[in-house]
Amino acid sequence: MALPQSKLSISEYLDWENRQEGRHELYRGEIFAMVGVRRVHGIVCGNLFASLKQQLKDSPCRAFTEALKVQVAEESILYPDVFVTCDPADLKTDYIFRAPTLIIEVLSESTKAFDRGLKFALYRRLPSLQEYLLVDPDTRLVELFRRGGDDLFTLHDHTDSASFPLSSIHCELRLEEIFEGLESGASS
Repeated sequence: MALPQSKLSISEYLDWENRQEGRHELYRGEIFAMVGVRRVHGIVCGNLFASLKQQLKDSPCRAFTEALKVQVAEESILYPDVFVTCDPADLKTDYIFRAPTLIIEVLSESTKAFDRGLKFALYRRLPSLQEYLLVDPDTRLVELFRRGGDDLFTLHDHTDSASFPLSSIHCELRLEEIFEGLESGASS
């Protein structure tokens, strides 16, 4: 599978991406291949999705997994690990989501700098985004960034909490549930 050589528009990217076997993110016309994930990453993503799906059952919001795309402005398409949207237009789309309320990234050694840096900077441009959660399955670090009335994101470290609220979607996550199925200290 050959990567395009020129910078792509969103529509060109979508046409190309829909013909690929793997997943690729788009940033300013350039394509970046998504790497495969480790077992612990898959377990934590599954746990987060399952918990949110259950809690949102009777709400106007829905949780989605890393197989779906979020568009940021006219330049970027990203694949969050887990996200929740309450936007009526998002809840009718098949492919591109534009108004997530909560985005969760499960960190790995190869993605943690990107997830904390450029990816978070891009996500902050979404007016709908109220909370950004970073979960590190290796260190059990759990950091929630919440948008305040001043439009700035404040860090809430929940690494040592038994549970914590996701105020934007009226849910609560328990650390025991997030890390269920992982051996203590597992990193391989």
